[in-house]
Amino acid sequence: MSTTVLQSTIDPSAPAFTANREALLERLAELEEALDQARGGGGEKYVTRHHGRGKLLPRERIELLLDPDSPFLELSSVAAFGTDFPVGASTVTGIGVVEGVECLIVANDPTVRGGAINPWSLAKTRRAGEIAAANRLPMVNLVESAGADLPTQAEIFIPGGRVFRDLTRLSAQRIPTVSVVFGNATAGGAYVPGMSDFTIMIRDRSQVYLAGPPLVKMATGEVTDDESLGGASMHATTSGLADFLAEDERDGIRLARQCVRRLNWRKHGPPPRNPHPLPPRYDPEELLGIASADLKVPFDPREVLARVLDDSAFDEFKPGYGTALVTGWGELHGYPVGVLANARGVLFSEEAQKAAQFIQLANAADTPLVFLQNTTGYMVGTEYEQRGIIKHGAFMINAVSNSTVPHLTVNLGASYGAGNYGMCGRAYDPRFLFTWPNAKSAVMGPAQLAGVLSIVARQAAAARGREYDEDTDAAMRMMVEQQIESQSGALFLSGRLYDDGVIDPRDTRTVLGLCLSAIHNGPVKGADGFGVFRM
Repeated sequence: MSTTVLQSTIDPSAPAFTANREALLERLAELEEALDQARGGGGEKYVTRHHGRGKLLPRERIELLLDPDSPFLELSSVAAFGTDFPVGASTVTGIGVVEGVECLIVANDPTVRGGAINPWSLAKTRRAGEIAAANRLPMVNLVESAGADLPTQAEIFIPGGRVFRDLTRLSAQRIPTVSVVFGNATAGGAYVPGMSDFTIMIRDRSQVYLAGPPLVKMATGEVTDDESLGGASMHATTSGLADFLAEDERDGIRLARQCVRRLNWRKHGPPPRNPHPLPPRYDPEELLGIASADLKVPFDPREVLARVLDDSAFDEFKPGYGTALVTGWGELHGYPVGVLANARGVLFSEEAQKAAQFIQLANAADTPLVFLQNTTGYMVGTEYEQRGIIKHGAFMINAVSNSTVPHLTVNLGASYGAGNYGMCGRAYDPRFLFTWPNAKSAVMGPAQLAGVLSIVARQAAAARGREYDEDTDAAMRMMVEQQIESQSGALFLSGRLYDDGVIDPRDTRTVLGLCLSAIHNGPVKGADGFGVFRM
């Protein structure tokens, strides 16, 4: 096969490389601290109490559910970071292999307020449902939840109903859903097993009811007990809600694997073109020193591609035109992909037109697209406006918006302004979006945003004939820069589910490979048409 192998030119002993690496390792340490908080659940006291009752933690349940030695791609790991709620949002979600079938798994963490659903756990669960639907992944719910976190009911009650709607829509699309109930599934939580295709309950453990005994007494005057009202045996023999009655947690997980095994599941997408791909020719460890510690300093994304693509092979498209954007073809874990990667932060008219054409070509060839973001946005100024930067940017955004091949996005550095949109940011529904720990995203850079506010304030003062206070201006600019710096960081944005996780750069190839495999559970087909391209 004739192809072009990328040649790396980085020097790992260079001072800039070392500085970049040290800066990224600092961000990775911050990420690991946040992940430790998520893995810690409700804290040692509640974890010990949970184990003392003979119960497994959510990640222990997931480990038993998955095929031995198979990977688990955890999603939205630091959801709720920087909020008033625990990191991880009392829920674990991710993609793993069960009986050879890639499944979307959602597990409540009962060590955090009894697994109660708060606004961020709701958002995290809904995102998991979106991923299952978009990629045709069977969904397994490992349920143990006290229902809604009542102090936040105003924020979760109405949107929370979509979780149940989404479960029934998965079933209508012939995407199977399985629930294993390990403890309480109260109130709205009862509808998860109630609306799943297969429901498994555990003898003397599972309790599924719309209202517990105290509320039943208050509402109707009836005096009842947990088992008669919603116990596993009752549901398995009387109500019929339970399809299987397990003896303990491990037996329940065994039955869940049995359900998945009997699905007769088949992928609808094409298999990898090359089932035995060659790894990249360069060490992924070097990815730590490639991304610039200073986002104003661009770096060559080909150095990233050389450590991510199979055999470091990349056939570049239009290499001499619109050179601030790298486009081309490669393979990743055997799957063909088209790549769009920012080489110099600003996007000009040439880059936008090049991107629009390339996206159309990828759709014509039914080829998934990988977007590697490092952009400050589209170029501004009189010359560029007169040359049609708005029209040309619209070409690119039109193509991204109407493209139907799967999109995978990774923010390697900066993702500012409309460049975020053109490079398939969250608002443009990529199948998956991940962020490197050093990356930032906002309407513009902190200094630029503070400067714009300063100019506007000066003009307002001049219009009123007032003297402008320079000390106040300096304080305002400092405050705004600090605020934007904080709110544009990877952990802050991931905490609000603006991506599907912050990843170690060295794991980029593995993460994208797992996503590509998951994507191919469904058909991969390009768009039949696009919107009007203004000429």
